[in-house]
Amino acid sequence: MRFLDGFAPLGEAYAGFIVDLWGVVHDGMRPYPGSADTLRRLRDAGKRVVLLSNAPRRAAVAQAALRAMGLADDLYTGIMTSGEASHILLRDRPDDFARGLGNRMYHLGPIRDANVYAPLLGNGLVQVDTPEEASFVLNTGPDDSADPSSIDHWLPVLHACRAAGLPMICANPDLEVLRGSTRVICAGALTLHYESLGGAARWIGKPDAAIYGPVLQMLGVERARVLAVGDALRTDMAGAKAAGVDGCWVLGGIHAEELGGDAARIAAAADSAGLSPVAVIPSFAW
Repeated sequence: MRFLDGFAPLGEAYAGFIVDLWGVVHDGMRPYPGSADTLRRLRDAGKRVVLLSNAPRRAAVAQAALRAMGLADDLYTGIMTSGEASHILLRDRPDDFARGLGNRMYHLGPIRDANVYAPLLGNGLVQVDTPEEASFVLNTGPDDSADPSSIDHWLPVLHACRAAGLPMICANPDLEVLRGSTRVICAGALTLHYESLGGAARWIGKPDAAIYGPVLQMLGVERARVLAVGDALRTDMAGAKAAGVDGCWVLGGIHAEELGGDAARIAAAADSAGLSPVAVIPSFAW
């Protein structure tokens, strides 16, 4: 594992890049210093970049949010999100789990994530108001109506979903993200608790290797020349390993407070997770 001060050596060594959004390109509110410049340099060097996010919203919605932050479409080759993959799963029903969900959906999450399922309403999918009426639950994560750092507010609805025997789609496997400097729990935290109750769940997104299939197709680069860049060991670096590509661990995101710049602690954390990123960088800056 190489400890680098910037991304330049990696930008020159690989042909394709799978780049995380939250914790790498932006903090949920604004781009990190240097991230737009790094994307621009990769583009100008003829490199291919696909942004891969566990965000529980469609790719076009995530793209619009990037534009609002000043990150232009031409800075990357393509974009894939957990929300997009969840939409495709509900639309195409590609396996026994998906086909067994039924068509009565209870949405656990904010209305802003309705884009994941809204195009399917009236085309075989019905949204219901309570877990008792549903055949499955779509979990896109907590909304803004309660403490963003705790699952306590959501325990009653999780227990209701479990009592109804609902299979759950987790449309964001992240446990938490940093929004600015605030840690905010995500759908993954709710899903972990649901599974602890005995509920069945399908996690859509990193680190599942399945979501890397369409990403690698968009890249059009052989795996040996692809580098995945992310800030979370559990999702980004584990996902890189599952997909069979090299990983670059960005320390300025979710693990920054925990590990700081201590090389020994950083190496121990990766080793204890059974992961071997090829490089560690403080931020996604050239």
